[in-house]
Amino acid sequence: MKAMILAAGKGTRVRPITHTIPKPLIPILQKPVMEFLLELLRQHGFDQIMVNVSHLAEEIESYFRDGQRFGVQIAYSFEGRIVDGDLVGEALGSAGGIRRIQDFNPFFDDTFVVLCGDALIDLDLTAAVKWHKEKGAIATIITKSVPREVVSSYGVVVSDEEGRIQTFQEKPSIEEALSTDINTGIYIFEPEIIDYIPPNQKYDIGGELFPTLVAKGAPFYAVNMDFEWVDIGKVPDYWHAIRGVLSREIQNVQIPGVEVKPGIYTGLNVAVNWDKVNIQGPVYIGGMTHIEDGATIIGPSMIGPNCWICSGATVDNSVIFEYSRLGPGVRLVDKLVFGRYCVDKTGAAIDVQAAALDWLITDARQTLPQENHNRQQAIAELLNQEI
Repeated sequence: MKAMILAAGKGTRVRPITHTIPKPLIPILQKPVMEFLLELLRQHGFDQIMVNVSHLAEEIESYFRDGQRFGVQIAYSFEGRIVDGDLVGEALGSAGGIRRIQDFNPFFDDTFVVLCGDALIDLDLTAAVKWHKEKGAIATIITKSVPREVVSSYGVVVSDEEGRIQTFQEKPSIEEALSTDINTGIYIFEPEIIDYIPPNQKYDIGGELFPTLVAKGAPFYAVNMDFEWVDIGKVPDYWHAIRGVLSREIQNVQIPGVEVKPGIYTGLNVAVNWDKVNIQGPVYIGGMTHIEDGATIIGPSMIGPNCWICSGATVDNSVIFEYSRLGPGVRLVDKLVFGRYCVDKTGAAIDVQAAALDWLITDARQTLPQENHNRQQAIAELLNQEI
């Protein structure tokens, strides 16, 4: 059975992470989110998978390659061109990407599933496809109900008692929203859907294809299903996802490593004197990370591999990516540290290098100048530095 994963977007709302990591490779405790999707597809018999790529395409292709180590077959449709020797992404939109694949050589010859590459889901795809076929639908959206105050972040679906879609609103205001059933980015299509997508142009599924289906009276349905769905559309979503996994609120992701103490998980060869640090779970610490005596880590928190947490530093309800060094006295509360950026839970970012704070947060592989160390430590202690 055939499926497609949409992986061409730039992920602008997840910056700064997506400056160097494409959204499908954003790790959920060291495992890329798209890998979870491949496992789900394989579990339900979808083993021929197309992936459209554009932004940082080579990163996605290098990690997943032809899919054989994941038990599936994968091929890629690159959207872009080479300019002055560099690959430049030119995404065709979610629907335009489907059309490009079919125009290259007809691939979608039976019912197929389309998934956005930036969400954790545990949907019963087999049951969803069965419902779709019983309705005789050309297109089916899997929906979920959300609180009204968040509907403006999603496509809103209004359907009748039979599930046939009457109206589709793409990210309406709270006041204009006609429903609280939202589009999860999980679709089931028949090959005939291609006829509704114009060739050789950008075309979006939610903003253009779906309104067209409604306007033309196509057999277009929605089914609200009970499943776990964690959208990682923005930095705060990612922060909540990590917290949810560590707190066991998200059930379909296992915490990696070994549970060395209740609620404290580590990768290989973590250097820490457990009786000389204050660590309160749930916490994950990646392999080859050094936690100095006198550090404090309060969960739910994740510290990636190859990090260095100095004495007196505090990590509280935060996510620290790999190769991060937190200097003496640094206090991180509700933050995400990614490379040279420190991001709060609303998504606001500080470039610590531009702000001349890179002696507080820096790359663990960098050698720090010794002459300023004592002065910097004194400043940190004086300020009880909180970023």
